[in-house]
Amino acid sequence: MSLAQPFAIDVRDSSHVSSARQQVARMSQALGFDSTRAGRAAIVVTEAVSNMVKHASGGTLTARPVGRNGALGVELLAIDSGPGMRDLAASSADGHSTSGTPGTGLGAMRRQADEFDVYTRAGGGTILRALIWAAAVPVESEAYDVGALCIPKPGETECGDAWGMTVDPRGATFLLADGLGHGPDARHAATFAVDVLCRNVAASPIRILDLAHAKLRPTRGAAVAVIRHDATNGQITFAGVGNIGACVIDPTSRRAMVSHNGIVGHNVHKSQEFTYPWPRGALMIAYTDGIETQWDLSGFPGLLDRHPAIVAAMLFREHSRGRDDVGIVVARNRH
Repeated sequence: MSLAQPFAIDVRDSSHVSSARQQVARMSQALGFDSTRAGRAAIVVTEAVSNMVKHASGGTLTARPVGRNGALGVELLAIDSGPGMRDLAASSADGHSTSGTPGTGLGAMRRQADEFDVYTRAGGGTILRALIWAAAVPVESEAYDVGALCIPKPGETECGDAWGMTVDPRGATFLLADGLGHGPDARHAATFAVDVLCRNVAASPIRILDLAHAKLRPTRGAAVAVIRHDATNGQITFAGVGNIGACVIDPTSRRAMVSHNGIVGHNVHKSQEFTYPWPRGALMIAYTDGIETQWDLSGFPGLLDRHPAIVAAMLFREHSRGRDDVGIVVARNRH
């Protein structure tokens, strides 16, 4: 999937409809979509961005390549702070419109997408997730549901945050990195850290941090968090250096993880592993300092039960500082 890079568009006017459609077309081609499925992706992104412009005066569109059981697809998130929808079922019906248009947007997207979900409420904006696979829909057998966002600082074209995940029979390892500064050099440092994970899938979190510290010496350096889930005992092992937050959260509790000060690749005075429980069904959330530290999602009923991508999008919408790159990884443990 290296040829299909994730992207984010700050949607402000109708010109972004064409831009989003072109970028999704390039991603679809890189992932091997045939013309029919590429056309389905084009319909979904066109309707999603058009709706943001018409009803919410803009928002954010993200797209990323996803994989499941060897199959590849495109996941789209449309995030806005507009008026929301009082009656989602009615708004999804063909012919329903509040802006004088034909009213086929949500209905068309739901039909064209292989997976489709919307979180909305009157006066509370809308977050839409759509997933289109390159071929037949794969069997759902993953041990983790994962959502992730990497969105560049306003005015930048490349995000200095990056993430990675490896899965094995015993569990999974997640890594989130925030390259120092912004732009291509920060992106370079963050992707170096992800590469360390991909090349050392059996290593412990503390070992991955040590290897990343050596690998990132020629770069700007980065804040890095490594999270290893052992499905055999239900525990997380966490090792982090720098300003990356992480927690395990469910509707009744939130347990924060401890990271040490420093910059991986330059000055790591101390690295240490900590263990935490990760109950089945709970969410693990990791985020860079583009997100406010004191965030709270309790005001959104049912949100934590939705797909992790919806949760990540809400965290971005409600708690982005607006002056930094944003990296978020949200995973649900289904073991």
